[in-house]
Amino acid sequence: MKVANHVETLDLVMNMMGQQSVIHPILLWDEDEVILVDTGIPNQLGKIREAMDKAGVHLHKLTKVILTHQDIDHIGSLPEILKAANHKVEVLAHEEDKPYIEGEKPSLKMNPERVAKMLENLPEEQRQKIKAVFGTPPTAKVDRTVSDGEVLPYCGDLTVIFTPGHTPGHISLYHHESKTLIAGDALVVINGELQGPMPQATLDMATALQSLKKFKEFDVETVICYHGGVYNQNANHRLGELADGE
Repeated sequence: MKVANHVETLDLVMNMMGQQSVIHPILLWDEDEVILVDTGIPNQLGKIREAMDKAGVHLHKLTKVILTHQDIDHIGSLPEILKAANHKVEVLAHEEDKPYIEGEKPSLKMNPERVAKMLENLPEEQRQKIKAVFGTPPTAKVDRTVSDGEVLPYCGDLTVIFTPGHTPGHISLYHHESKTLIAGDALVVINGELQGPMPQATLDMATALQSLKKFKEFDVETVICYHGGVYNQNANHRLGELADGE
């Protein structure tokens, strides 16, 4: 879905633990760079390639992947993408989530114990299908770490906003040219309404809610949430409400 000039969401259907939803990696590009923000669940390379082709930006032109955080639905297809691109693609993430993305530390959410608990009440056939997708956590090298307030001079400028809570190294991004906030999982859109992070998926809710205050520093016309998609109904006002706990 086109959000602004050279900014599109790649709307991917995700089946996870028996539940179907749509997730929204983001594609940004200019004459020099093609950037993908987050990479879906494992085995979505084909869908990502198809969505990029539809946007007129082919996978072989990809130069950078920015990861908002370590969760499997954000890094899942990264190894496949890096291999299929067939050239060096720089991977960026925050230092706090780097060891989890690289596999140095086990995922804080999709560790074997938690997966086993989630699977224990499912039918055997469904368990096997889920294990095939999520059984081996994806890992990839992070080439460069980013920090709070850093401006990435690509595709109309992106400011890194360190928004921990959902995970220790969660980041959001502000795209200056289009006044778009790429929120990752710091926010969600449910039934058309912009809301705070989902408690059941957030490791430190108090910190996650505190992180929302940072969004008040930016002039935001559009918010893109990985879960829920695009919100553009007086975004600054709604972000202020959320930051103030309303």
